[in-house]
Amino acid sequence: MATAATASTATEPATDWWQHAVFYQIYPRSFSDSDGDGIGDLRGIIQRLPYLAETGITAAWLSPIFQSPMVDFGYDISDFKAIHSEYGTMQDFEDLIAEANRLDIKIILDFVPNHSSDQCEWFKKSAERIEGFEDFYVWADGEISEDGERVPPNNWQSVFYGSAWTWHETRQQYYLHQFTVQQPDLNFRNEAVLKAIDDVMYFWLDKGVSGFRVDAVNHLFEVPELSDEPLSGKTSDKNSYEYTKHIYTKDLPEVNEMVQHWRLLLDDYSAKHGGSARIMMTEAYADLKKLMDYYENEKGVKGSHIPFNFLFITDLNADSDARDFVYNIQKWLTYMPRKHAANWVMGNHDNPRVASRFGPQLVDALNMLLMTLPGVAVTYNGEEIGMQDYRDISWEDTVDPPARNVGPLKYQKVSRDPVRTPFQWNADKNAGFSSAAKTWLPVHPNYKQLNLEAQKLADKSHYKLYKMLLELRKSPVLREGRLHAEVLNRAVFAFKRELKGQPTVFTLINLGNQTEIVDLTNLIDAPERLTVAVAGTESELEAGQMLSLNMTFHLMKYEAVILRAKYSAFLADRHALIKTFIKSMNIILVGLLMYKLWNNKWTKLNFNKQAIF
Repeated sequence: MATAATASTATEPATDWWQHAVFYQIYPRSFSDSDGDGIGDLRGIIQRLPYLAETGITAAWLSPIFQSPMVDFGYDISDFKAIHSEYGTMQDFEDLIAEANRLDIKIILDFVPNHSSDQCEWFKKSAERIEGFEDFYVWADGEISEDGERVPPNNWQSVFYGSAWTWHETRQQYYLHQFTVQQPDLNFRNEAVLKAIDDVMYFWLDKGVSGFRVDAVNHLFEVPELSDEPLSGKTSDKNSYEYTKHIYTKDLPEVNEMVQHWRLLLDDYSAKHGGSARIMMTEAYADLKKLMDYYENEKGVKGSHIPFNFLFITDLNADSDARDFVYNIQKWLTYMPRKHAANWVMGNHDNPRVASRFGPQLVDALNMLLMTLPGVAVTYNGEEIGMQDYRDISWEDTVDPPARNVGPLKYQKVSRDPVRTPFQWNADKNAGFSSAAKTWLPVHPNYKQLNLEAQKLADKSHYKLYKMLLELRKSPVLREGRLHAEVLNRAVFAFKRELKGQPTVFTLINLGNQTEIVDLTNLIDAPERLTVAVAGTESELEAGQMLSLNMTFHLMKYEAVILRAKYSAFLADRHALIKTFIKSMNIILVGLLMYKLWNNKWTKLNFNKQAIF
């Protein structure tokens, strides 16, 4: 079968703990409730840390746990150095760090520097114009319209719908909020703000965290002139975030400088305090070239360790075919600067789950893809068991701010609540998440069948496969091996990871709804032995099964399989073999040429002798 596309990429060896880690995102409010109030908490996380360790997780990223009015469920922080009361106490957090250290699990905190809550003391002082806090936030006078009414200073919109400006009666000015009205934007052009945020980072580093996931990083700066943004032409709704092109409120050059500043802070802290590196993960939905600048600038100044790669979320869906997947894998690796670690985010708390976005039939395949690509993998809690979005949450039970903003007729189109429902631990009440009469969000009704406990007991399950994948990731070839990807047809793609002296690993994925017969000749050289490393839950293949060396392979619909190939010592180093072959051929060709020349000379000499005599 003809190859539609091929791509080969060398990968940098993973030398630090984070460069090949699996980061497991915990949404604390929905993970585990220890006190029966229907809300997840830190004690609940502590109780479940052994589960992460048993699975093979070595790093957990916690969505915000700071004190908050919970307008945006933790992304509106009122006290950056306190634990939210519903989640526990500072002692609980310190106990969590101690238990995580015991289990060798790194803890990463979700950090929200772009804005605070309007209940934050900083904002209250700024509104009162208290000395030192006057310009802590972005304030503006606004304008008077032709009708004599006070209006915002420009046409900027909130990400969550409506104007990005709200009038403050006490201050007698507008304040900027790129998200909810209750989330005023901090003014990073004020050195005092930077100093305060740095101080917060030092506070949590001293508590023992291994780094931060920086939220909405590309929103940190806006132009000081507060210029109107040009219209996008996408919609006539002036309240929609799509109404304008956000050239003055996102992705400004100063953002990269701020990221570089925090990288230096983290590197200096790690150098002074010893131990493993403290890292930064950054969230920005942005142009690919801009994302690459987060790694480092053109002068090589380093920034984010892990600028989140959302291509699997933003550029792929249930209609994507094999070409789309290979293209998006190669796209990131092509643009990424050398000597940096790739990363792959398959899902998060803001986007539909894998099982709902691509279909439950592809859960195994996409986890296999995620875990066999080079670099960092990010898993959102519940994806390891194939949890699904609960799309039927009622308006009355809906709590997500963007959903509440658009009203009962449109809320289901934008609500993030369906992806944030409680973790499904077992078939007990509330899926084992809580003993409460009512949980903060309803549990998905499918929990009786789809839960962790059932999958642990099953012969085959998404969870058991996920656990096998994490074990397989420990192999040197998946840590350091070169990647070579091919589109075998529109439904099937494959890639191999190879490293000298190690068995080569092949991942084959059929995205289609019918069995495909694929030719692996271009991907797999004739091996001495070919065995199944991991097979999907619906596959007829079994891990450890030895396969025929026939290079034609049958993949059932939606099937994925990971193969391990062992080559003989003679074939293991193919480059040396080819070099030896070419050298030998050169010697033979030179010999033939010399023979021909000598033969011609001898013939000529004989001819001259005959002429003389």
